[in-house]
Amino acid sequence: MEGEPIESGYVRIEKGKIVDVGYMSNYEKKQNDGEALDVKGAWVLPGLIEPHAHIGITEEKWGTIADDCNEATSPITASVRALDAVNPMDPAFHDAIAAGITSVMVGPGSANVVGGQFLFMKTQGRCIDHMVVKVPAAMKVAFGENPKTTYSGLNQCPATRMGIACMLRKTLFQASQYKKDKESGNLAKEDFEMEPWIPVLNKEIPLKAHAHRADDILTVIRIAKEFDIDITIDHGTESHLIVDEIVVSGFPVISGPHFTSRSKLEIQNMNPKTSKVLQEAGVLFSITTDHPVSMIQYLPLCAGLAVKNGLSIEDGLKAMTINAARICRVDDRVGSLKKGKDADIAIFTGNPMELFTKTLYTIIDGEIIYEDLP
Repeated sequence: MEGEPIESGYVRIEKGKIVDVGYMSNYEKKQNDGEALDVKGAWVLPGLIEPHAHIGITEEKWGTIADDCNEATSPITASVRALDAVNPMDPAFHDAIAAGITSVMVGPGSANVVGGQFLFMKTQGRCIDHMVVKVPAAMKVAFGENPKTTYSGLNQCPATRMGIACMLRKTLFQASQYKKDKESGNLAKEDFEMEPWIPVLNKEIPLKAHAHRADDILTVIRIAKEFDIDITIDHGTESHLIVDEIVVSGFPVISGPHFTSRSKLEIQNMNPKTSKVLQEAGVLFSITTDHPVSMIQYLPLCAGLAVKNGLSIEDGLKAMTINAARICRVDDRVGSLKKGKDADIAIFTGNPMELFTKTLYTIIDGEIIYEDLP
């Protein structure tokens, strides 16, 4: 995913890391080599990456009792952390592994203007603290119908798109002033609600902005420029309608989900050709299932739908690997088969974007986690 494909090649793993990648014609067996896995004829890819999901927070099987996705008691909840809510026992993690998905960006939903802090994690494990790659990895914010419908019936702000933008601006203004006071030594005491904004304002993590409609996308871009912060445009359902403005902004798009119905007004222009439009314009993009809106194991099929609608096969694969890693700012660890990166590898009988392709092996940190041999 960061260079030319290798036909008839090898990947060498030591202590959970990739130490060498090359052609079999250049392969030399070493004395201390351990197990050799011969997968002749298979497709060997970096572990797939889901860049926006609620896996482990909205758990399967248990309904509302296991739904911890939205702290919908206040429109601004920057201090809540996905780290404290993800349940690795959610069976959806196994579904992800069986699909070759080795890592995922997980966090709160979109009921609030500010939902809280996302994390980036591996899909294998029982203790969330051992599965984390990056925390915090992003700060969730949301525009459009979801915050409006959550709070407008409660006779409180936000009841309109104006109110959503106003509340976010006010919070960022307060956080900016808090940061200035802290840096100048004029801070009386640390504020638990303001501290999570420091890495956002320092551009260490982005705002992860739920925005479907074109006007909402443009609003979040406008606010990001005003406060000089980074964002990812999550969903970006109408991003193909304003692709020139997105190009100028320089911000990436996490596109999808497209395996779902047009269940609300703001996604009426949903189109699986969006990825092709973004790619042709030079926008960095990836693809999401938004699990459980559509199931996480269908991530390769979502990419396949984009390919069916004009995206190249290579770009479909990149959308689930190196592009997702770059957008999530973890491409130093995952996203490609490259020396020094984590040994997260997915091995398929063929193109994973095709329906009848099977996952043969899923390897995470150098360990075979899943196998399904014929």
